[in-house]
Amino acid sequence: MVTKKFQKPIISFFMLMAGICFTEGGAVIFNNGIVRLAWFILAFLPVGLGVMREAWECAMKKEVFSEFMLMTIASIGAFIIGEYPEAVAVMLFYCVGETLQDMAVDKARDNIRSLMEFHPKMAVIVRGNHKVADKPENVIPGEIIEVKPGERVPLDGILTSGDAAFNTAALTGESMPRTIENGHEVLAGMIATESVARIKVTRPESESAVARILKMVEEASERKAPAELFIRKFARIYTPAVIALAALTVIVPYIWSAAGTGFVYDFSTWFYRALIFLVISCPCALVISIPLSYFAGIGAASRHGILFKGGNWLDAVTHIDTVVFDKTGTLTRGVFSVTKVCGNDTGKLLATVAAMERSSNHPIAKAITAYAGDRTAEVSDVKDLPGYGMTATAGGDRWLAGTLRLLDRENVSYPEELKSVPETIVACAKNGRYEGYILLADTLKDDAAEAVRRLRECGISRMDILSGDKQALVDKVATETKVDKGYGDLMPEGKVRHIEQLQREGRNVAFVGDGINDAPVLALSNVGIAMGAMGSDMAVETADVVIQTDHPSKVAEAIRAGKRTVSVVRQNIVMAIGIKVAVMLLGLVGMANLWGAVFADVGVALLAVLNATRIFFGRAAGERSGANRNNGH
Repeated sequence: MVTKKFQKPIISFFMLMAGICFTEGGAVIFNNGIVRLAWFILAFLPVGLGVMREAWECAMKKEVFSEFMLMTIASIGAFIIGEYPEAVAVMLFYCVGETLQDMAVDKARDNIRSLMEFHPKMAVIVRGNHKVADKPENVIPGEIIEVKPGERVPLDGILTSGDAAFNTAALTGESMPRTIENGHEVLAGMIATESVARIKVTRPESESAVARILKMVEEASERKAPAELFIRKFARIYTPAVIALAALTVIVPYIWSAAGTGFVYDFSTWFYRALIFLVISCPCALVISIPLSYFAGIGAASRHGILFKGGNWLDAVTHIDTVVFDKTGTLTRGVFSVTKVCGNDTGKLLATVAAMERSSNHPIAKAITAYAGDRTAEVSDVKDLPGYGMTATAGGDRWLAGTLRLLDRENVSYPEELKSVPETIVACAKNGRYEGYILLADTLKDDAAEAVRRLRECGISRMDILSGDKQALVDKVATETKVDKGYGDLMPEGKVRHIEQLQREGRNVAFVGDGINDAPVLALSNVGIAMGAMGSDMAVETADVVIQTDHPSKVAEAIRAGKRTVSVVRQNIVMAIGIKVAVMLLGLVGMANLWGAVFADVGVALLAVLNATRIFFGRAAGERSGANRNNGH
């Protein structure tokens, strides 16, 4: 395939080299000008015909200043003034450069898109005692599918076969397997790692998490960054301006000579220099590499579980100077852990309640059993009372464990001050008498403080916490994470007012929340970042950047990804414009020829494309995130 792409350039190259050798070697037949011209025209045609055809088609569409037209004029102009080898060289090296450029771009896009190939071709459906393989798009919500270890989950659903471990790297960028509990959601794109998993499908293939991610990445290329919009406008002005300079390069010296200044005008010399302007006026280095840079930036970020909803947001995160966090589920885990056990016999109370809760999948039950460890008791007649708690018999005694509403319902009296405790309480009673309680609280995420530190390193000058929780709890989290200030007891409108105040102070604000309860603030902030939103429709709708894991340290990684991309874009702009201007000036004073111009044009385009692909293939900033050391909780 590669050989076929270069077939015509190879023919032109050997004919060009032969023509140069015959000319320089004094071949008798090349003393005939017509034969020499015919030879170089034959060398020109394999690479020139296609470009000339494109130039004609563009002209018919009134796209007069296309790169094809520029190269056609430059080559024909070189033939007119007798510079036959350079006429062929202009078109030959232009075509080789375009082919290499296309190959580099295609390779980069294929590599980026390959990350998004989460879709298995088939799904195994369990129907009674039979298993049927079918395409995922044919599976109906409610059906059960089976996924074996090493296989990728084809559809979103609820795990029904017991707790199982899944590799979520394709969605989150994390290498550590994540254990998903029975009855919890499993998303398309995850890979079963240890056991056979059965999943009850909840969404059709077109609405799966993978489909949403693919749609987001595809639509991201339509949201242009300011640099992309600038280059589009610049290209429309740059090419006509350089062509005008090329015309002036021929006309001004003639007028200067005709004015009797004694300046000797040679048309061929100045026309040749004008052709250099035409060759170097092609803006393809910028027009191709800059959109590719943003596309590569979006692809590289998605590999690490960070989805930008457009190139404009890659640019926007580089201007952020203030980050505001929601507390619950963002800096804290959003799951419970036991902080205190209070009662007359705390050991017996904890062991009994843990035994009662051991069969439950509720987050509170998991927290209590984890805290109790090996401590347990013999219980029987365990009953789950949804919305209230549980009852059981232990040692002949009837035990209650649950909310204060459960004790109220059972007419059990308890200390009045329990009603004012801000944390979650599991109140306990035995034979109708209050025994004590287990206090549970949310805990700080392992990388919460690290996330704040990394944001400081990224140049973020202010960080706040906004929460509806009590001020004392917010202050505690603010102290532990070392953010600037925490604001508690806030209603949703209070959060909005806080963001508005920061913006009135001239700050560029990023709000980091769960994407569900904070939609107004996410929409109002300069950049809305939704966390832990792998399966959240609301987050995808309201946020500008979606972080698919629960690690706040990814926020700094997102900012670094934006800075890395914008840095490469700026490098390409400076490099391309700088080299082109330098070649124009050298050509104007006779120190550059068409060979140099075409090499400069092709070379700078290739360098710009390769520099853009470096974003994707290089090590992503922030990849050393401590989040990767966590196991997905």
